[in-house]
Amino acid sequence: MNAFIAVVLASLLSRLGYQMARSPVLPIFAADLGALPELIGVIVAASTITGVFFKLPSGALSDVLGRKRMMVLGALFFAGPPFVYPFVDDPWSLLALRFVHGFATAIFSPVASAYVAGLGESGRGARLGWFSSANDVGATAGPLVGGFVLYFTASYSVTYLLVGALGVLTLLVVLLLPDADRPASDTKTLGARTTEFRQGLAEVLRTPPIFVAAGIEAVMYLGYGAFLGFLPIYAKNVGLNDAEIAIVLGAQLVLAMVAKPITGRVSDRVGRIPVIIVGLLLCAAALPLIFRSENLAFFLFAAPLLGVGVGAVTPVTNALIADLASARRLGAAMGVFGTIWDIGEAAGPMIAGFLIGGLGYAATFDVLAAVIALVSFGLIVMVRDPKAAARDREAERPVK
Repeated sequence: MNAFIAVVLASLLSRLGYQMARSPVLPIFAADLGALPELIGVIVAASTITGVFFKLPSGALSDVLGRKRMMVLGALFFAGPPFVYPFVDDPWSLLALRFVHGFATAIFSPVASAYVAGLGESGRGARLGWFSSANDVGATAGPLVGGFVLYFTASYSVTYLLVGALGVLTLLVVLLLPDADRPASDTKTLGARTTEFRQGLAEVLRTPPIFVAAGIEAVMYLGYGAFLGFLPIYAKNVGLNDAEIAIVLGAQLVLAMVAKPITGRVSDRVGRIPVIIVGLLLCAAALPLIFRSENLAFFLFAAPLLGVGVGAVTPVTNALIADLASARRLGAAMGVFGTIWDIGEAAGPMIAGFLIGGLGYAATFDVLAAVIALVSFGLIVMVRDPKAAARDREAERPVK
């Protein structure tokens, strides 16, 4: 099987199951178990907090041990924890299980991105755009399938058992993945591998622009993570049912899926920063509209704007990271990227959970949108696109 097709299929299946487990099912499940908004925010963020601590070492280890080995380990966490959800009967047990389930994406996601980025420099932005868009097929279907299964069965157990079945399929596909990036370090001693691991981390940590690119994604996910955590509860409060909530989430993700290959290719031509800025501004505009919506029609107008914004930012920041990192250190770079991104995604629902109690939904998402907008203007003023800088250096080089 072609390496790119195999990793795309594995990522699609993993994202399908993982998003089924998350939104809209998880916040509603937590609320039904008696969790207050503050605790719901922490439960929604729990799996992402796992990523904050483990994406960086997972990505760096993949540079040393190989991408496939690490993806197999991540796939085991997609396959196992979902079968425990039917036995959960209180919010704190759900919180603990979400931390464990978070190892799936903490290990798998940065390594899969590094695998795709390492397949070649030519067309990297477009390839990452297609990869990200294929993931979003799973991410789009996940909330739709999860919402409809919950709506028609009224059973959290049935929903999460289906998530577990998809996790097992993910593991089987990863086991069949070609070992296309088998590292030369296979014959090295443990000491040599440890040294290489430390050197890879040090090289990435000495590259400040990588932190800037990761910070951009984190700020976007500050708002997007809060949206995923509280859209189901807000929408229920204004009268939508589980199936309609799934449609709203699906509409947003469909637009993100369609946008990502296009924005990735555009960024290959015009530069990464202009595309990222447009995406951030769309996110900032969409969030206040969504949390003022009171009927399905207006939700279906506002939510796709957020999808286009996310679709403009995510593949392009991935490509920007790959531009800045050496080929040998892509795993470590994607690990740093994933860690900082997860800080934003985890902080979003937790901050929103505390703000909603005092400010309400509309004002809370006004605040988050303002933060995203400020970062957008900061990028315009302070950050220069690396592709534009490279073109300028080439133009200034004397002709021989």
